Amino acid sequence: MGFVKTPEEIAAIEAVIRAPRFVNSEMLSVVASVPLAWLAEVIPAPLEPDGDSARFMVGRWQSNCVGNFTGGAVYLPARYTDSDGTVITGEYVLAMYMNSDSAILYGREVFGEPKRQAEIELHRGVNHAVGTIRRNGVEIMRVSGSLDRDLGPSETSGANFNIKAQPETSGAGLEFDPILTLATFEVSLTAHREGSGAVALASTPHDYLGDIPIGEIRSAIWQEGDLIPATRQIATIPKADFLPYFYARVDDYALLNTE
Repeated sequence: MGFVKTPEEIAAIEAVIRAPRFVNSEMLSVVASVPLAWLAEVIPAPLEPDGDSARFMVGRWQSNCVGNFTGGAVYLPARYTDSDGTVITGEYVLAMYMNSDSAILYGREVFGEPKRQAEIELHRGVNHAVGTIRRNGVEIMRVSGSLDRDLGPSETSGANFNIKAQPETSGAGLEFDPILTLATFEVSLTAHREGSGAVALASTPHDYLGDIPIGEIRSAIWQEGDLIPATRQIATIPKADFLPYFYARVDDYALLNTE
């Protein structure tokens, strides 16, 4: 339990890292159309757009690895073509926000998720739900849904693309070629409702959600259940190529001078 872990403690920690569980979740998503040209601009190679929509989500979870937490994210449809021609489809995580250090550190260091700290709330009525993300005093995302269609329990799956990257120690560029990771999820839903929805976005000097060109709102989705992920590395990206995307995933340090 001290500053130097024993082999037994290391084994226990790594067992959890290898087999995380996010359970008793409640998630509200709103799906909206976005221009294909914009998707091509913000999704980094070797990923490619695989649709014309964006999914905006706010949720809360229990876990076996980071305690209870709330969070939210923006997901974009994407695909990756392996060297043997195999095509993998999933969602690229454009932005992600969490309310706890443990959830942020685990997601960034293990999955490569672009997590930042924020205040997140999720409220559910009988057939209605609202989720918000607030950062630096600004409500940067609000999703809401009227959930009149009950689709019942189901078993499904999903996949997320993330990119593990770290700035170079001297401050010039990135430390290593970023790692493209694939997180696949086995999802056991105990509740699933859909309906109409709305999304409102705003920006701060460090958060650019207000720049997303939202079009038609396509659906609102409420889901409850367990998410069991497995994550692996699938590619690397030349660090110079990813640098412009990396600095959009962290706060703008040039704006934080308090001297």
